[in-house]
This record gives sequence, C-alpha cells and structure tokens, in this order.
Amino acid sequence: MIILETRELTRRFHEVVAADRVTFTIESGEVFGLLGPNGAGKTTVIKMLTTLLPPTSGTALIAGFDIRRQPNEVRRLIGYVPQMISVDGDLTGSENLRVFARLYEVPRRERRTRIDEALELMGLTDAGSKVVRSYSGGMIRRLEIAEAMLHRPPLLFLDEPTVGLDPIARDAVWFHLRDLKSQYGTTILLTTHYMDEADELCDRVAIMHLGRIAATGTTAGLKTSMGRPDATLDDVFERYAAGAIESGGTFRETARARRTLRRLS
Repeated sequence: MIILETRELTRRFHEVVAADRVTFTIESGEVFGLLGPNGAGKTTVIKMLTTLLPPTSGTALIAGFDIRRQPNEVRRLIGYVPQMISVDGDLTGSENLRVFARLYEVPRRERRTRIDEALELMGLTDAGSKVVRSYSGGMIRRLEIAEAMLHRPPLLFLDEPTVGLDPIARDAVWFHLRDLKSQYGTTILLTTHYMDEADELCDRVAIMHLGRIAATGTTAGLKTSMGRPDATLDDVFERYAAGAIESGGTFRETARARRTLRRLS
C-alpha cells in the first residue's frame, strides 16, 4: 500500500527553484532514502511534506490526505526529526518526552506508558532521569526519535539523523531504526550524505540533483545499472549528482551543518 505520493511537488524562492516537479511514491513499511548534495532540495521537500513549507505548485498525499488541503490530518500521521537539535538540554530525557506527549495530545492516562516504551525502544531507559546536557550525540538523536514516535505515527521523517555521530553512535541509531520498522512497521523517509548508511538502511533511494529526482531504485539495482561488478553507491551518486558535488552548498547550509556537528560532538 502506498503511504506517501508526491505529485509534481514544486517550491520556488523568487527565481530559484529549490524543488522542481518532484514525483515519487513510498510503500507502507519501507525505508526510503532521499540523497543528494547540499542544495539539491532534500530538506525543502521534507519541509513541504511535513507541512512546514507550502508548495508553490503540485502536492503530495500522505495516507490519502493532501498536504495542502488537509495539513492537520497529515500532522497527526507523521513524526519529524529535523537536522537541528530539538530537545531541551536543561531537562531530563523523561521531561523532554512529557513536553512532547502534551504537544502531540497523547491522552494523559497513556503518557507514562508511552514515555517508558519510547525510552526502552531507543535504549534510553537508564538515561531517562538524567539531564539531556549530559547525553552523548547518539543518545540525543535517539531521544529525538523517541519524541517523534510518542504518538505512534505510521510515517517518520529524519533529516540527516546521524550527522556528526561517531561510528558506534551511528550503529546504535541504525539498530533502533531497524527496530522501529520491525516492531511497529514504521515507514521512514530519511536524508543522508552517508552512502553506506543509505546502502545499509534503505529499501529504495531517490537521488536529487538541482531540485529534481535524477534516479530512483533499490541500492542494488542502481549499482547494477552502472555496468560494473565493483560499483558502489558512491559511484551511482557521482553519476547522477555530477556537477553539484563541487559546490558543497551555501554558506548558510555549511554554517548550519557545522553548528549541528558541534552540538552533537
């Protein structure tokens, strides 16, 4: 069953077309990766799909609800973990979750159980009573995923969930994302610059270039299409994002990424 479908989704900022007639579908229970260099339009697409940014034209359906005409219904069905940190470092993990439980309108009688389950699912039970400022970068990311899952949405958006994390912390996040899929059947759309991450986690990927979808398919299928037995996803990325890799994004994007790296380190 298709849970997400974009239809010619477009966003312009004056003369700049950040997302240009983006069209793809995601099946329920799938992990779908949106890949591309900085400035390719990935975050713009996610902001439109999470109703934070209105499309200039086109639209998308999430579980049959239109992001333009039915944004409230869409928000009830999704969780979103942005690239920038979204937790309060002066609160404990449990206190952060209580705040989000209220924001998501989780029934009062269910909040304690939901919070305990979320902490356990993300491997944070022993850290729930600790102030988040004492958490490692990987623990912060897992807490943010726990927050986004409190209302048990069928679709979760993750914008570069492991940026700035060391290999051990990345592996921990990967482990818990697989748990979300296996235990709850959660559909996940994630963006990442790490090709090994996309290869490891994603059922399918779409590669964006200059605001457009340049290629879509399974990682195995895209590698096979290169015509070489030793082809990697990096090779696929270079083919379809050629000409954009050197740019490395804008000053604002670079500064934002570096701030996130510092805060997670």
